[in-house]
Amino acid sequence: MTAPDKILSQQSRRAFLGRSSLGLGAIALDSLLGAGENARNGVGGLTELPHFAPKARRVIYLFQSGGPAQMDLFDYKPQLGKRFGQEVPKSVYPDARKTTMTSGQKSFPVAPSILEFKRHGRSGTWLSDALKHMPKVIDDVCLVKSMYTEAINHDPAATLFQTGSVNPGRPSMGSWMSYGLGSENANLPAFVALTSNGRAKAGQPLYDRLWGAGFLPGRFQGVKFRGQGNPILDLYNPAGVSRVQRRRMLNALSKLNSEQAERFNDPVISTRIAQYELAFRMQMSVPELIDVKSEPRKTLDLYGPDVTKVGRYAYNCLLARRLAERGVRFIQLYHRGWDAHGNAPKQVRGQCNDTDQPTTALLLDLKQRGMLDDTLVVWGGEFGRTIYCQGKLTKQNYGRDHHPNCFTYWLAGAGVRGGMSYGETDDYSVNVADKPVHVHDLQATIMHQMGIDHERLTYRHQGRDYRLTDVHGKVVKAILS
Repeated sequence: MTAPDKILSQQSRRAFLGRSSLGLGAIALDSLLGAGENARNGVGGLTELPHFAPKARRVIYLFQSGGPAQMDLFDYKPQLGKRFGQEVPKSVYPDARKTTMTSGQKSFPVAPSILEFKRHGRSGTWLSDALKHMPKVIDDVCLVKSMYTEAINHDPAATLFQTGSVNPGRPSMGSWMSYGLGSENANLPAFVALTSNGRAKAGQPLYDRLWGAGFLPGRFQGVKFRGQGNPILDLYNPAGVSRVQRRRMLNALSKLNSEQAERFNDPVISTRIAQYELAFRMQMSVPELIDVKSEPRKTLDLYGPDVTKVGRYAYNCLLARRLAERGVRFIQLYHRGWDAHGNAPKQVRGQCNDTDQPTTALLLDLKQRGMLDDTLVVWGGEFGRTIYCQGKLTKQNYGRDHHPNCFTYWLAGAGVRGGMSYGETDDYSVNVADKPVHVHDLQATIMHQMGIDHERLTYRHQGRDYRLTDVHGKVVKAILS
């Protein structure tokens, strides 16, 4: 065991106090405060993981921040054309489930999608004409049309999807993966977060806690690659500082930090040592990683014209593939701009112009490299949108408010059954009519494909064993091969 690993295995001062007490009081206090981390294997994961043979080695999660409108993309409701402008019955959509942005409206008229739908693939899946490229891969995709959540506002809804709780402070899904499974590449983080903005709209804020470690040790948090300038601050050595000099400085700093860690048993110091070492290794690996222009012209053309523009969704999709093939365990893309309260048709088309080709290219690229078989790709936002119009309704324009009762996610690769749709919504696309899938069910399913029993991967904090799925969640086995 190396010196940093030895330090990382030490317990905090509180745990030390628990050990130093005597008798039953010591046992009780040790149970209350937690017994530190479990034994870890050669790649930094827990020795007991995976719990069973995984189908996926990695996850790429394409989070569409703002809430894509399910009825404008995947949830085809042709009969609603005859109900244009009619009031949505309160028996279908009660006032209690409306946000304050629309609850004061005098009218809640039906706003059918004006986008055209067609069947595609061997599966005959209905897709909106805003998705011009997705038909190429639709037979590799499983649409889950019956997703639902309790959260109706952006921040708690996004926090629930990322951390399993609407309350800030819990570890993100990627942190749980990093904590449980470790990394396949010592020169890159196990968990990377990427962000991009839709050109149609700036979108909702994305807080660092969405890829944070919560109460897990800090070294398991996601590393954010910035969308402008250097991808990681202070990644490159200052002018006049050589790599040899940087190594000497880190050796001296590590010695000082190690002395402090041994003196105080503070896990924060241990995390700092580990992160400095990772940053040093990343100085060699990251410059080559982010040089997407080294890709063949054919690959760049596949992702579209924005692929070499740092910070764009297309660039991040290609970067996600490059991270995946280099052993990064969990890759999280956040794309903002789906919050279509007004002018929804134009906004949905604008978002699809930014995302449809790169998303399709990612699946095609993974598939042609043989990586889709062990890469789980997940697409979706924090909730859906209302079938009633927010604001003024016309034949060519409408707005849509937040809607948590039903919306669509899709998954592809790594043992997911492609070319199928799971679950149904009612005639208005307001409520789940068949096979509901909760946020925690989705999280349990993702973890299952990574070889993790979501009920068994826990961490003791403040006297309680926590897990990503809280006290809920079941694996959606019907969508798995």
